[in-house]
Amino acid sequence: MLKPNLSLLFLTVFIIAINVKTMAQSTVVKGKITDSETGEGMPFVNVFFNGTTKGSTTDFEGNFTISSDNPTDSIVASYVGYLQKKKPVIKNTTQVINFQLIPDTKTLETVEIRVGDYENPAWEVLRNVVKNKEKNDKRSLDAYEYEAYTKIEIDVDNISDKFKEKKVVKKITSVLDSIERIAGDDGKPILPMFISESISDFYYLKSPERKKEVIQKTKITGLGITDGSTVSQITGASFQEYNFYKNWMEIVEKDFVSPISDSWRAFYDYELKSWEEIVDSVTCYKIEFKPKNPEDLAFTGTMWIADSLNNFALKQIDVNIGKNANLNFIEKVKIQQKYQQAEPGGPWLPNKTRVIIDIGEIRDDWAGMLAKFYVSHKNFKINQPKPVSFFDQEVELSEFALEKNEDFWIKNRHDPLSETEQNVYQMIDTLKKIPVIKSYVEIVNIAFNGYKKIGKFDLGPFIYTYANNNVEGNRFRLGGKTNIDFSKKFVLSGYGAYGLKDQEFKYKLEANYIPKRKPWTVVGLSRKVDLDQVGIFNDNISNNSLFNSFSTFGTLRRPYSHTINKVWVNSEVYPGITHQVTFRNRTLDPLFPFRYIKSGEGTDQVLGETITVNELIFEARIAIGEKFIINDNSRISMGNGNKPVFTLRYTYGLKDFWNSDFGYQRFDAFIDQSFRLGAFGRTSYRLSGGYIPSTIPYPLLETHLGNETVFLNENSYNMMDFFEFVSDQYA
Repeated sequence: MLKPNLSLLFLTVFIIAINVKTMAQSTVVKGKITDSETGEGMPFVNVFFNGTTKGSTTDFEGNFTISSDNPTDSIVASYVGYLQKKKPVIKNTTQVINFQLIPDTKTLETVEIRVGDYENPAWEVLRNVVKNKEKNDKRSLDAYEYEAYTKIEIDVDNISDKFKEKKVVKKITSVLDSIERIAGDDGKPILPMFISESISDFYYLKSPERKKEVIQKTKITGLGITDGSTVSQITGASFQEYNFYKNWMEIVEKDFVSPISDSWRAFYDYELKSWEEIVDSVTCYKIEFKPKNPEDLAFTGTMWIADSLNNFALKQIDVNIGKNANLNFIEKVKIQQKYQQAEPGGPWLPNKTRVIIDIGEIRDDWAGMLAKFYVSHKNFKINQPKPVSFFDQEVELSEFALEKNEDFWIKNRHDPLSETEQNVYQMIDTLKKIPVIKSYVEIVNIAFNGYKKIGKFDLGPFIYTYANNNVEGNRFRLGGKTNIDFSKKFVLSGYGAYGLKDQEFKYKLEANYIPKRKPWTVVGLSRKVDLDQVGIFNDNISNNSLFNSFSTFGTLRRPYSHTINKVWVNSEVYPGITHQVTFRNRTLDPLFPFRYIKSGEGTDQVLGETITVNELIFEARIAIGEKFIINDNSRISMGNGNKPVFTLRYTYGLKDFWNSDFGYQRFDAFIDQSFRLGAFGRTSYRLSGGYIPSTIPYPLLETHLGNETVFLNENSYNMMDFFEFVSDQYA
C-alpha cells in the first residue's frame, strides 16, 4: 500500500526540482530606453539577446521586458536612425538594464526601386490603406469623446561651455550640476523651464463640425508663469492633435504630406521590412519610408499597418522631420503615435501621441530649446453625440481646474511621472527662487505682455512710455488697466500723456462691461483726446501696438488733435459670427494748413477748419470654425484653420446731429484667408474694398496705410510712405 504513495511523492519532488531548476536558469531583463538628446522614452525599439531572435519591442513609454532560459552574454537595443547599443547580461537572474540611444547622423541608405515587372511589395499595402482610409479615419464617426491626459515640458538644451560662461547662467551652477547627473552616461543635460499636466474631456461632433474640450484639472509650473488660466487652455489635448489620415498636416505653420495621403506614390519611397510583426496582438506590416525629394515637406520614418482582418488601419507610426524642411531654427521634429480600435470593425483613434520639437541655437554662445508633448486618450465613447448647444465654447476650464490636489494626480494620471520628470518640478521651483532668475523673468514678462501687475491693476503698456516727434517734442505717457482680481465683469483702462514742446495734456478713459461670457458679449464706452495723423488713423490697426508706438516718432504727417467719444456693443450671435454696433463722435482739429467748404458757393462760401462728425457703425465678422481661449476678461482668437474670415462694415454719418458737419455713407468689406495649395505650399491673402458715395473732406476718406517704421505691418503697404494716396473708392 505504501508503494503508490512513495511513487507519487517521488514524482512530486521530481517535478518541483525540475521547476526550481528551470526558474533558476531563467534570465529576465527589464528596462527603459530613452533618447540621449531629449531624455524621452523611445517606443517601438527592438530589444533582443545578442545573436538570437529572442527579443521584444518597447512600449510607448520605452519600457521593455524580455526573458530566456538560454540567454547569451549580452543584450542589444536597435532602432532605425540611432546607433545600435549592446550591454552585458548577468545570466540566471532578474535585472534592470537601461539604454540611452544616440541618434545616428549618417544619411539613411537609399531605398532600392527596381523597374520592369517588379513591383515594390509595399505598394499593394499602401493601395489598401488608401482604399480603407475613410472607414479607418476617426472623422467618419458621427461623434466621439474621450478622456485626455496631456503633459508638456519645455527645456533649454545644447548647453555649451560658452553658454555656461554667461553671467546669468553662472548663478544657477548648482542646478546645472544636478541636471548633469540626471542626464546619465550618454544623455545630454537639459535645463527645465516649464512643465504642465492636464486632465480633460474631449468631445467631437461631425455635423455640424464642432469640438469642445473641458479641462477638468491642470497643473503648471514654469519660469514666468504667474497665472495658469490662460496657459491651461493651450496646454490641453485640443492643440496637440495630429491625424495622419489627412492628406496634409500643418506643423509649425508648414504643410507636410502624410505618408498615407491619396498621392503617397508621388512623394515617398517605401520599403516593406516585415510581413507580420505583432503589435498589441495585431498582425502588422512594417514599412519604412522617406521623401523622394529631400527638399519636399515630407516625413522620414516607420509605420505599422494592420493586416486585412483589421482593414489595413494605421496601428502605429514614428516620423521625423529634419533640417532639410527649412523650418526656421528648428533642428528636428519627431512625432510618434499609437492607435486603438474603439469598437470592432470601426475607425481607429490615436490613444497615445508623443511630439518632440528641437530648436537649434540662434548663435554659437546661446543654447537651444526642446519642447516635449505627450498625450494619452482613454475611455472612448463612440457615436453618442451631444447637442449642438453643448459646443458653445471650444475650450473651457472647469470650476476647480486650477485647485492644487496632489492626490488627484496620483489617482488620475494615465502614466506615472518618471524620476526625471519629478525632478523637473523640483528644479523649476529651485530656479524660480534664484534672485537673478526672478529679475530676468520679470523683465521678459513685461516685454512680452507689455504690463506689470500690481495687485488688482496692470501698469502699462510700456512700449508707449516715450516718444519724440516734431509736434510734442519729448512725449511721456503712463497708463494701465484693471485685471481679473478687480472684477470679472468690469475692465477699466486709460492713460495720460504730456508733450514738453506743445505743453498739452492728452488722455484716454475706457470702461468695458461683460454681461455674458456665453455667448461672449461686451458693452463699452470710451473718451480719447490725443494726437492722430491723417495718414495713419485707421480702424484696422488699432491692436498693432508696435506699429502704433513707433509711428509717433519723427515727423508727424498731417497731425491733428483728435477727440473721440465712443459707445459700442459687441456680441457673438452664433459660433463664429459676431456683430458690433458703435456710435462714435469725432472732432478733428488740424495742426497743419487745412480748409474745406463748409457751406455756400462762390464769394458766399463759408470755410471750416475743424471737422465734427457723428457716426453709426455696423460691423459683422464671419469666421466659421474659429477657436477662442478666454484670457481673464478678454478673448484671444486661435484662428479658424483654412477657412476664410469675412468682415463687413457700414458707416453712416449723421448730418446735423450733435453739431455734426457731414452726413455720409461708407461701405467696407474684407476677406482674410490662409490656405493650402497642395504640393505648392501655403498662401495667405487679404482682399479689401470700399466705397464712399458721399462728398466729404479727405481726412474722412480712405487713406491707404503706408509704413515708415522699421517693423512689418501686414495691414499696410510696407514700401509706401504715410499719406501717399487717398480715395473714395478702392479695392
